[in-house]
Amino acid sequence: MAHETEELRNLEVEELETRLDEAKQTHFNLRFQHVTGQLDNSSRLGEVKRQVARIKTLLREREIAEAEALEAKAAPTTDRSDTSSTERSDPSSTEES
Repeated sequence: MAHETEELRNLEVEELETRLDEAKQTHFNLRFQHVTGQLDNSSRLGEVKRQVARIKTLLREREIAEAEALEAKAAPTTDRSDTSSTERSDPSSTEES
């Protein structure tokens, strides 16, 4: 299983999407065989279902990484944790004469 995940990590997004489509189609066919009583190895259903989930997870990880890279590129490189509470405007702390 770890070997399969490493293999998937090395693939391009397009290839992952192709494999996802193939795995979804296989899962559909296995479910159909299961319902009609033609499926001999029902554990294959779970294997393919996990494969679909594994591929979706990798695609989502890449999507998040890409979004974070774009955000980091677009945002200035200032550290926002330096902002102290005294620098923030607090309407309740202003004194009225």
